[in-house]
Amino acid sequence: QVQLVESGGGLVQPGGSLRLSCVASGFTFSTYAMSWYRQAPGKERELVGVISNGSYQRNYADSVKGRFTISRDNAKNTVYLQMNSLKPEDTAVYYCARSRTIISRIESWGQGTQVTVSS
Repeated sequence: QVQLVESGGGLVQPGGSLRLSCVASGFTFSTYAMSWYRQAPGKERELVGVISNGSYQRNYADSVKGRFTISRDNAKNTVYLQMNSLKPEDTAVYYCARSRTIISRIESWGQGTQVTVSS
């Protein structure tokens, strides 16, 4: 019943930008923290960033800090990941995820969207 559907991935050149979207349904979106994770080939899934239910707290991995921005529109049940100054090492499948708070365990995952950064 809980659904998280990512979109916006694709192929971009180094230095380019992409905006990922995750549309949520099946729960009261505005009461949950939302996260973006990514998993590159041969690597563990890692947290990219997390945003609190009211957008007052936003945390990022050091590797993306200053380049990526998490935002949400509770009226649209959507969380976004704006990715700028993309690097080849950003290549991964990006997943949207739900948790009760920014420090709680992940309860639900989206299907993922592929981001490829290559010349």
